[in-house]
Amino acid sequence: MSKTRVHELAKALEINSKELIEKLRELGVEVKNHMSTIEDSVAEDIIELFTENESKAEEKAENHETHEKNKGHKDHADAPHKEEAAEKTSGNKKKEKKNRKNRHNNVEEKPAENTDDEGILVIQIGDTVTVKDLADKIGRSPSDIVMRLMTRGIMASINQEIEFGVAEAICEEMDIIVEKEDIPDLLEEAFKEEEDKEEDLVERPPVVVVMGHVDHGKTSLLDAIRHSHVTANEAGGITQHIGAYTVSIKGKPITFLDTPGHEAFTAMRMRGAQVTDIAILVVAADDGVMPQTVEAINHAKAAGVEIIVAINKIDKPGANPDRVKQELVEYGLVAEDWGGETICVPVSAVSKEGLDNLLEMIILVSEMKELKANPNKKARGNIIEAQLDKGRGAVATVLVQSGTLSVGDPIVAGSAYGRVRAMMNDKGQKVKKAGPSMPVEILGLSEVPMAGDMFYAADNEKKARQLAESVIAKSREELIKETPQKVSLDDLFSQIQSGNIKELNIVIKADVQGSVEAVRASLEKLSNDEVRIRTIHGGVGAVTESDVMLASASNAIIIGFNVRPEASAKSVAEDQKVDIRLYRVIYNAIDDITAAMKGMLDPVYEEKVIGHAEIRQLFKASGVGTIGGSYVTDGKFVRNAQVRIIRDGVVVYDGELATLRRFKDDVKEVNSGYECGLLFNKFNDIKEGDIVEAFVMEEIKQ
Repeated sequence: MSKTRVHELAKALEINSKELIEKLRELGVEVKNHMSTIEDSVAEDIIELFTENESKAEEKAENHETHEKNKGHKDHADAPHKEEAAEKTSGNKKKEKKNRKNRHNNVEEKPAENTDDEGILVIQIGDTVTVKDLADKIGRSPSDIVMRLMTRGIMASINQEIEFGVAEAICEEMDIIVEKEDIPDLLEEAFKEEEDKEEDLVERPPVVVVMGHVDHGKTSLLDAIRHSHVTANEAGGITQHIGAYTVSIKGKPITFLDTPGHEAFTAMRMRGAQVTDIAILVVAADDGVMPQTVEAINHAKAAGVEIIVAINKIDKPGANPDRVKQELVEYGLVAEDWGGETICVPVSAVSKEGLDNLLEMIILVSEMKELKANPNKKARGNIIEAQLDKGRGAVATVLVQSGTLSVGDPIVAGSAYGRVRAMMNDKGQKVKKAGPSMPVEILGLSEVPMAGDMFYAADNEKKARQLAESVIAKSREELIKETPQKVSLDDLFSQIQSGNIKELNIVIKADVQGSVEAVRASLEKLSNDEVRIRTIHGGVGAVTESDVMLASASNAIIIGFNVRPEASAKSVAEDQKVDIRLYRVIYNAIDDITAAMKGMLDPVYEEKVIGHAEIRQLFKASGVGTIGGSYVTDGKFVRNAQVRIIRDGVVVYDGELATLRRFKDDVKEVNSGYECGLLFNKFNDIKEGDIVEAFVMEEIKQ
């Protein structure tokens, strides 16, 4: 017969060992200390005794409460009534005591609430269940469950939770079937938005974001609009800046999001915050379309928002709006006066010329889009930005997308929850309500939410807290599983076969514009009936963090031709699981994608970067060539390693390291923090400031 140690039993009963030893000695069971063992039959009797005592304590507490209530009754209650009440209470106690005894003695005979066709008991539990709840469900005593857990080496008290698998194994011993309880997903249930009826929808203001190349006047244009349409009648100019504001033209409001640029725009889209309706693309009339302009166009197109072009700086001497329109044609934006569909408005942020016309065009486009929302329901929307204020706590700027948010509403935003204590509009004025497309700053959240998180007005604060806890409980791995699987060339064929991929998005970066067009044309020709290849962005220069964010948001792969990724881009790509493929020969890229589409991708060589060095001084040696006096910044350099020289983000040499020297001696390796001399195989065109990257090729079998 198996035995149980005293300290294990004490732990299960949630009492200390000393108290249990005293109780055992009272019952005539001799034990020396907490390490002594007792028979399982004795342990079971002790558990039943403590369970019964617990029930008596509960009964006593209930009776005491009843007594206190009766004691507080009016004094005019006569004695016969009191005696009758006391007799009735006494009778009830005796009856309850008898019932308790019967229940205790006949737990095995409790009728099953849910049985199958053969009369076998079937119960449903969640991922975890307490010992007491499991005992109630199967009609057994808690002590029976505790003992069965002990035989499995599990010390659990009556109120302790056990996992589904453990509960299932115990129930199997008693011929009871256990099923997983179908618990509805709180988050899915809460954020599931019902379709609005047509009669409930009303017109809402458009939400506009301003994008474009650096120094083309985005901020100046925003300030000009804000000063002329927001603060004209306010003393002291701009009273408050909350990252979003509303202007009005001819009685029609427009909401502007003041984001730092298209990177922030894409970052919000990555988190599922599709908040903007119209993108204003600012292009300088004296400068034309620049690389960041192209990025902005591609970001806006990938997001599927309407584009209005604001041709800025028309008051400058070298301004040429027609040249801007001509350059935009290359990127699929044809101006209306040229027979296209893109609205182009000449403006000047300095003289404020054309601002009213620009705002009128925004209203026109929004009327064509028929933007509507239902204000008569619980509010939901997005967090535009958030910060921690020392005096006010967590402060968040929110954009209401549907419904109406009111002061006092319980809300949840990601892992943050709370009740709206106060709301301020973009002018710093306190407001009580905020309708669709209205940005407001709110106070009252438990913590600072993430920009791009959805917020939702809950039924009550308790439900808001539950929803926030559900968000916290969901691990990052589970969230990643729920998002669309990132595309890589290695598993492209299997994804095509399973029907997950119908379109392969590609971001192309190359050393010159001609290469971008050549790679784009060559790859897009590979489209077939099963999958279409679409280039969502092409640019010149190193692979940047912005490229990786665009690829992640659009589920694309990045093709680099004669360029390298920036260090920050590389780390972001690893985090976001974005596939970056780098090539020096265009046919290799074509062959790889063709083979991937056919499921015939051969084992590839993956390069492992072992170190970087910076060339700081040049030494010319007759009969040898140019030696680069270098400083190893990280990793190490080894003799005969493969190297590439990078100048301004472009690869100028890719080959072998001919010689590695320390002073006048040839060495096998040079570690980080040391100087060395580098001589390259048949290449002398090195310059001070060049970055040398050393790497080895490792074969990766698929």
